[in-house]
Amino acid sequence: MRLTAISSVVLAAVVVLVTAATAATGGTVVSWRKTSIGNAITNSAGHTLYLFRADHGTTSTCYGQCAVYWPPLLTSGKPTASGRVMGSLLGTTKRKDGKLQVTYKGHPLYTYLMDKKAGQTAGEGSKFFGAAWYALAPSGATIDKD
Repeated sequence: MRLTAISSVVLAAVVVLVTAATAATGGTVVSWRKTSIGNAITNSAGHTLYLFRADHGTTSTCYGQCAVYWPPLLTSGKPTASGRVMGSLLGTTKRKDGKLQVTYKGHPLYTYLMDKKAGQTAGEGSKFFGAAWYALAPSGATIDKD
């Protein structure tokens, strides 16, 4: 019995250390949730993530006022997938200021300033800053409500 109790303590310590090491990497978590337009990928707070059709490949074109209304999803480490999000579709791209922006299926990701609560999709299909904005499904496909 005593050996089992010691093993449990050691196992708990290992779990704590692994969790701390993962948190120390600074990787942004990308998850998903049901929204009024379907299942959408989200940030860790449940806010819908969007792609911008004006972006070219993994290169972001959203800077200045655009980035005020459509904040890029930044990370300081390797992004982490949660739930139905596919880790193989997550990546990063370097912005002009050197910060890392999270990508999904090669698209730089953004939140929308007007989405005040988790699960809102006010930016879906909007055409601000010269192109359309679309939420992404966990498959990486756009959720086109138009």
